[in-house]
Amino acid sequence: MEKNRHGTLGLTDDQVLEMYETMILARRIDERMWLLNRAGKIPFVISCQGQEAAQVGAAYALDRSKDYILPYYRDMGVVLTFGMTPKELMLSGFAKAEDPNSGGRQMPGHFGQKKNRIVTGSSPVTTQVPHAVGVALAGRMEGKDLVSFVTFGEGSSNQGDFHEGANFAGVHKLPVIFMCENNKYAISVPVEKQLACEKVSDRAIGYGMPGITVDGNDPLEVYKAVREAADRARRGEGPSLIETVSYRLTPHSSDDDDRSYRTPDEVAKAKAMDPITTFAAYLKDAGVLNDEIEKEINDKVMNLVNEATDYAENAPYADPEHALKYVYAQE
Repeated sequence: MEKNRHGTLGLTDDQVLEMYETMILARRIDERMWLLNRAGKIPFVISCQGQEAAQVGAAYALDRSKDYILPYYRDMGVVLTFGMTPKELMLSGFAKAEDPNSGGRQMPGHFGQKKNRIVTGSSPVTTQVPHAVGVALAGRMEGKDLVSFVTFGEGSSNQGDFHEGANFAGVHKLPVIFMCENNKYAISVPVEKQLACEKVSDRAIGYGMPGITVDGNDPLEVYKAVREAADRARRGEGPSLIETVSYRLTPHSSDDDDRSYRTPDEVAKAKAMDPITTFAAYLKDAGVLNDEIEKEINDKVMNLVNEATDYAENAPYADPEHALKYVYAQE
């Protein structure tokens, strides 16, 4: 493997260390949420573990000052890169009043934050795809230089929302990046029972856009693919479909028992390719990361996670009379 791949892509040592730190932060928040769930303190976890490289690599390739993101429920790495904080994510986990996503009304994973252009997601899967196309169309109509970036699982690529959104974006050459995070399972359904084609990206040609499949465990490969798609969109050349292939290292959610549909050996084999470990190995080989810096990053991240946990656990819940706030227009 080339020693300085990130330099070839125009990324500095500091930038790839920031990417690595964000991946670690997403992982540690996720791990803490599982512990809190098992301790009966938060109700639900839907995990990003195994997909952090794809999420951070992709989000890092976008313009965080003007692009819009429409993440799906696992995308902790995406929203952290775009400016959501560990404290805000923990407030969501504990369903507290200060939760910026929903004021404590929604389950974790329903990301939304206006100031960072994170467009609110909905519980039915794939509904964010036509919304992303609408954002791109609105940007076009208003003459704005923006790219709309939307993510979804490979199970979602079988929903009508994906096909309708992709078709409309393709016909009108809208600046949308469709990124399918293929983690091999739609809850319990393996990918070979979901698709008749070999790859999700094979579907792109039907909508008149390029499709590419990349290694979702390699943040640099994902960064390159998304940056090229964003450049293409800004040139007015239309949408792209990117498929990142990784593996969901946890059960589907804290309510799922994955032992009923996959073997421990299969999961163990995937954990050997954990993107956190493989990216750290690349950074060390490139001379960017050493044991001392790695310890500094881990200590910093754990302090952030501990502070976020303590703050959110002690923060107030919303007042009961606020249940209908933001639901109906107010004078």
